[in-house]
Amino acid sequence: MKKFTIAVIAAVLVAAAGAAAPAKDWKKVRIGTEGAYPPFNYIDSEGTLKGFEIDLARALCEKIGAECEFVVQDWDGIIPGLMAKKYDVIIASLYITDERREKFDFTQKYYQTPGRFVVRKGTRLEISDAGLKGKVVGVQRATAFERFLRDTYPALELKVYATQDEVNLDLMSGRLDAAMADVVALSQSFLNTPEGKDFEFTGPSFSGSKWFGFGAGVAVRKEDPDLRDAFDKAIEAVRADGTYEKIRAAHFAFDIYGE
Repeated sequence: MKKFTIAVIAAVLVAAAGAAAPAKDWKKVRIGTEGAYPPFNYIDSEGTLKGFEIDLARALCEKIGAECEFVVQDWDGIIPGLMAKKYDVIIASLYITDERREKFDFTQKYYQTPGRFVVRKGTRLEISDAGLKGKVVGVQRATAFERFLRDTYPALELKVYATQDEVNLDLMSGRLDAAMADVVALSQSFLNTPEGKDFEFTGPSFSGSKWFGFGAGVAVRKEDPDLRDAFDKAIEAVRADGTYEKIRAAHFAFDIYGE
């Protein structure tokens, strides 16, 4: 009986201590982003961080009542940086997937676009395991597109790169038969530029939660549910008051939110 009473008292004390723990002060939020994925996030010729996600992040912080502090991180280290507390959230076109949700939390999506292959104009490429057999396809490392290609087309020769710009450069040089990435990123930062004038999309668009998740969301550590909830409410607020649409229109001539 005595042991039982002590155990109950100990449990009550632990619960009380947890309830009494002060909430974190989110007056400043450190945001991890890649800075190498135009038009979503990139560094311009003057060294200024720009892009749709940068403008959106500032609007979300304003709704939360917090100051934004951006931390530029190479893509390979973007998730480890969050877990190591190098920054508080990730806003860097990180797709929401069930696998990632096991390690950290996400807000609702803030955009969702499909992936697609791009090739030099005039290239006849059948998008199938047989058609891609032996073909050299480039993709950015540690992305949904890399996982999709490895799982779906094992017969192709996959080359992975640290940034999408590196993929595009090797495609232009002829080292790749094709590349795959987000259709918006490919359109805006490659196909619609002088460098990409000789290239075009081929095959269908690809989406679906197995590889591409549920759109891009703000990633937050599981220990910070209050910050996740704050960003969730902020996304709803900018969608409702027209701020999101204003930012979207400044970067894209079409909808990127998806259904």
